[in-house]
Amino acid sequence: MTWILPEGASLDLEGISSPLRVLRGLGGGTQGQVFEVEVAGERLALKWYLPACIARDPHLKRRLGESIRATAPSEAFLWPLALVTPGPGALPLLRLGEPGFGYLMELRPPGFLGAHEHVGGHLDIGLLQVLRACFFLAEGFHALHLKGLCYKDISLGNLFLEPSSGRILICDNDNVDVDGRDLGSVLGTPGFMAPEILMGIARPGANSDLFSLAVLIFRLLTRHDPLRGRRELEIRCLDEPARRRLYGEDPLFIFDPTNPSNRPDPIEHAAALITWPIYPEPIKRLFEQTFCAGLHAPQRRALTGQWMAALAEALDQRQLCGHCGQETFPAASDPGPLCWSCGCPIPPPTRLRLPHGQVTAAAGNELHPHHFDRLLPLRLDQPLARVEAHPSDGSLLGLRNLSGQAWQAELRAGNRVVVVESGQACNLAPLVRLTTQAGAVELPT
Repeated sequence: MTWILPEGASLDLEGISSPLRVLRGLGGGTQGQVFEVEVAGERLALKWYLPACIARDPHLKRRLGESIRATAPSEAFLWPLALVTPGPGALPLLRLGEPGFGYLMELRPPGFLGAHEHVGGHLDIGLLQVLRACFFLAEGFHALHLKGLCYKDISLGNLFLEPSSGRILICDNDNVDVDGRDLGSVLGTPGFMAPEILMGIARPGANSDLFSLAVLIFRLLTRHDPLRGRRELEIRCLDEPARRRLYGEDPLFIFDPTNPSNRPDPIEHAAALITWPIYPEPIKRLFEQTFCAGLHAPQRRALTGQWMAALAEALDQRQLCGHCGQETFPAASDPGPLCWSCGCPIPPPTRLRLPHGQVTAAAGNELHPHHFDRLLPLRLDQPLARVEAHPSDGSLLGLRNLSGQAWQAELRAGNRVVVVESGQACNLAPLVRLTTQAGAVELPT
């Protein structure tokens, strides 16, 4: 690749107070190229646009300036930090016929990988982390929409995952715009665009974001497309007219509860058939809401807050099958749940009773502030406690105190009370109650 900014050069750019040194090119596409740079001793990323991109999108500079002033909705976004244009000394160094402009953003930290790696089956990641990633995704777009902004191009290509934690990063934020205003040329990514956008009867906005978000969550959870079932197999050539029919003119959810004509094929679409039964009914209902009534009625699509609530609830009821070890999500109301993987009965688990909800005692499950106070927002990034398995006996479960304050633990035998310091873990088996600064944790007698 021929880099439009010379590697190793020091550039005098307007918009920042210190010279910028180009360290190396990171990649490029139809919009421009991204570089690792150094500014005042700090390593950052710089995206520099190609003249053709600027010509196609004349409002790009204005939108970027507004986004920078609005600041990032949350830490999940690799948000523009500063708009830069070439100073007089930098112009001769640019390998472009026109000066153009770019923007600075944080570098993507190591450990974050493209979400398409997971959908392609190339990532070692558990369901716990995938569900957490989906929650963080909904949370990020919840924060974006609360600012009155919309993203317009949600897709797999704009998302990075940290497999060990489920944390996410949302990149390519230069299409972000004020919801209801149309200062961009981007319509979205094929396969993620809402039907009304594909058919040209509406422009991208928060409502079409909700459709694309549901597609992305579906792809992360099932590794399959929500609209490609048996109808796809009847198409001899998946050309543009065929795609318009599948995604715009006559879309049909593969798990539509009233119309089974587009069900997944057992051979061609096996991933969808295997993964769909895994998930709790509240999550399935949100997909049905968005991909059935919401296909043609954007105002009926599942909202970001609904996704957050359903995903958090699924994480609370996560349980490991005692026979095959797979992660399962049986509801507390299910009288005889079976493992989706091996079919074995799942015994009733120990459930930690909290002032606001219950959390199954399974290694990896966490207690959060919203479990103790229903008025607090749903968040997964500041756990107060985590269930852990004993390192040498996985059947013994403990609860590690992550709160920063000591707990009082009441034991069954002898009505004894012991202190669990911050950072320590306590065995759950002999406990009756834990008293924390946030509230009480009751265990079954």
